[in-house]
Amino acid sequence: MTAYFSELEGKTVIVTGGSKGIGKDIAETFAKLKANVVISGRDEATLNKTLDELKRFNSNCIAFAGDLSDIEQVKRMVEEAAAAFGTIDVLINNAGVNIAKPAMEVTEEDWDTVLDLNLKTAFFASQAAAKYMLEQKSGRIINIASQMAFVGYVKRAAYCSSKGGLVQLTKALAVEWASHGIRVNAVAPTFVETEFTAAMFEDTAFKKDVESRILLDGLSKPEDTTGAVLYLASNLANFVTGETIRVDGGWTAI
Repeated sequence: MTAYFSELEGKTVIVTGGSKGIGKDIAETFAKLKANVVISGRDEATLNKTLDELKRFNSNCIAFAGDLSDIEQVKRMVEEAAAAFGTIDVLINNAGVNIAKPAMEVTEEDWDTVLDLNLKTAFFASQAAAKYMLEQKSGRIINIASQMAFVGYVKRAAYCSSKGGLVQLTKALAVEWASHGIRVNAVAPTFVETEFTAAMFEDTAFKKDVESRILLDGLSKPEDTTGAVLYLASNLANFVTGETIRVDGGWTAI
């Protein structure tokens, strides 16, 4: 019997926002499986540090330093990945941002910042990757959405809108590209315990509210999201497209 996930060895996997948090955990998991991992990020020092860690598992990993809210840089990232490894097999649209403000205080700049990176960038990265996937007649696109695509929450009008749009984008691309062998899915995590959210959870009232809405014990860890991503990227999910897997500890089940 073939070992689970062994088919990912030698595949080219792009992880946007792959230098920290959830993205880093995803990137490391694929590198351990000997995939050729491409990570992107804005902070070049952090990006290079993560790249060094990935290369302990697979030397065929590269990093792209850039601002993916600039669509030309998105295209260049994908082209560099294809030039380095010859194919684009898996794209994980993980890069994202939230500006937590009451709705009445959200500015046009805030709105554009959130929607541009969370939704616009995901579309154009998918478009750029699909150029290669269509030729190959195969590929996986996995969008990191959020439970906030399905429920509302305070100070997240723009974020909820962007992630709801990402779930619908997932369905639209899945329908359009299914006949070309491209599977498009999403993962919707709840609040995840990372270095980014540590400061957020210093607010004990906020942390208590979040934990009260999660049916399972504790907060989500990065590896919880990674597990769903790994499934969708593998042959185990060959007959899955247009789906969003909610990794929310039961938050949206009520």
